[in-house]
Amino acid sequence: MTPAPTLPGPTAVAGPAGVKIVLTGPFGVGKTTLVGAVSDIAPVTTEVRMSTAAVEDVSHTPAKTTTTVAMDFGRLDVNGVTVYVYGTPGQERFWFMWDAIVRGAAGSVVLVDTRRLAEAFRHLDFVEHARLPFVVAVNGFADADAYPTSAIRDALTLGSDVPIVDIDARDRDSVRRLLITLVEHVLTRARPTAPVAPS
Repeated sequence: MTPAPTLPGPTAVAGPAGVKIVLTGPFGVGKTTLVGAVSDIAPVTTEVRMSTAAVEDVSHTPAKTTTTVAMDFGRLDVNGVTVYVYGTPGQERFWFMWDAIVRGAAGSVVLVDTRRLAEAFRHLDFVEHARLPFVVAVNGFADADAYPTSAIRDALTLGSDVPIVDIDARDRDSVRRLLITLVEHVLTRARPTAPVAPS
């Protein structure tokens, strides 16, 4: 049996308040599922039944009948580090809440679906504008084609320094590995660059 993944030690990651992470991505990509899979507490969700006025494309998620109208929230403790996960609403009419949700975040996960990668650009623009270190998580849907990381990087025009992780948003260990990748990426970005010695 593979041991559960662990995060770096707490002194290297954050103070007593823990680490806030923002999870964003298009409508129906699996954000609420991801938070529910990894949270140590009963996740706080703001899922409501979609009205007939909803204009989102549900062709790839025909069984989806609810939508997040404010945010999802979960918490997990790993190696003494408390990680708070805040999920943004996916529907465009609730995007005005993103700026409030992102305050104080150390990094972000952009969750994507390879069947509709173009929908991820608004979310990538958001985290880049907020100057957040981020990773891209590719949620594996049963009817989605698999693509090499290089193809996804090219399609999303991502820099070589942005980690891309294949995940199953329903699987706790898969999501924990994703969060570890993000925390390591945040730490790498936070390390000061050594000054170049004069020649």
